[in-house]
Amino acid sequence: MQNPFRPTAGASPPEIVGRAGVLDEFAYGLRLRSGAPGLLTVFTGARGVGKTVMLGAAEDLARTQGWAVVSETATRGFTGRIGHAMRRLADELGSGPRGRRLTAVTAAGFGFTTQLPPEQQLEWREEGLRLLRLLEEQETGLVLTVDEIHAADRQEIVQLAADVQHFIRAGLPIGLLFAGLPAAVSDLLNEGVATFLRRADRIDLHAAAIDEVQRSYVEIFAAGGFTLDEGRARRAAEATGGYPFLIQLVGYFLWQEAERVPSAVTDEMVEQAVAAAHRRNERVVIEAALSTASPRDLDFLRAMAQDDGPSTAGDIGARIGARPNTVGNYRTRLIDAGLIEPAGYGLVRFAIPGLREHLRQRPQQGARA
Repeated sequence: MQNPFRPTAGASPPEIVGRAGVLDEFAYGLRLRSGAPGLLTVFTGARGVGKTVMLGAAEDLARTQGWAVVSETATRGFTGRIGHAMRRLADELGSGPRGRRLTAVTAAGFGFTTQLPPEQQLEWREEGLRLLRLLEEQETGLVLTVDEIHAADRQEIVQLAADVQHFIRAGLPIGLLFAGLPAAVSDLLNEGVATFLRRADRIDLHAAAIDEVQRSYVEIFAAGGFTLDEGRARRAAEATGGYPFLIQLVGYFLWQEAERVPSAVTDEMVEQAVAAAHRRNERVVIEAALSTASPRDLDFLRAMAQDDGPSTAGDIGARIGARPNTVGNYRTRLIDAGLIEPAGYGLVRFAIPGLREHLRQRPQQGARA
């Protein structure tokens, strides 16, 4: 059995831990095929919590029901790429036999990257209507998934929302699922750019329970022929904090350790795997997240890192010598960046596992600005 763990952004894990029931409303919507609340869903959560994985799981579920899938990331021109993919699907389906089941189309594969000019926006809607009517005849539908929606151009969001709303009003089988960082998604939905999207079923993804991670490790390693006892599985699970990306990282490196000495997993193997996973998490997630932080942002974060739990605005301000309004501005910016999150009235906490420890180990750098 090959190593089943896939610690790569968006890759399908051997088991989606702690997400039981999350897609139930979406699955029910696939049965109803038009107008069901679950067909309009947004996934939010911190980096590494599994938003992209959940989009992938929804896509797989839609495919098993014979629905067409167009998968996109909200980089510039994504609505144009979706329109191009719908045209290709409609052309394919229009000449095909009745009753066949469709497979997914990844819009990015067509290389169509320009944003639709105004004169082509009506054509985009017409392409969608043509495809959806063909799918309606086949008793299936279309699911659109858009990742990293927080980075989207607002005008493209307006266009997408308006057209999807039009399709829903026409009673056509359309689903829209998107994902993004919590604060940025909230801003997007609350500022009136895409009022229709406020009706989306919002699912805030959090860390999985350690007990579930432990059970998953024991079962997966047993399936591979390795003996991982409950105590060592618990140690490995606790090191993940329940975060899906770390679950995959720890599992991946622990499997590598077990392959070298194919017998019972030892304490040393667990420690080696946990250390390797945390090093990789620092490089891939934490350092990337901090790459756009200013020196003053880092001052704010290091002030937070002095606490073992949530931090108060007053304590942070005293430590960095800033007035309340300045602290508030940096607080808002770091929440939008997905580095910290609210933890109650006047409190904030780190949104990325391992960020506190990383900051405590880093030397003081950056002038105050």
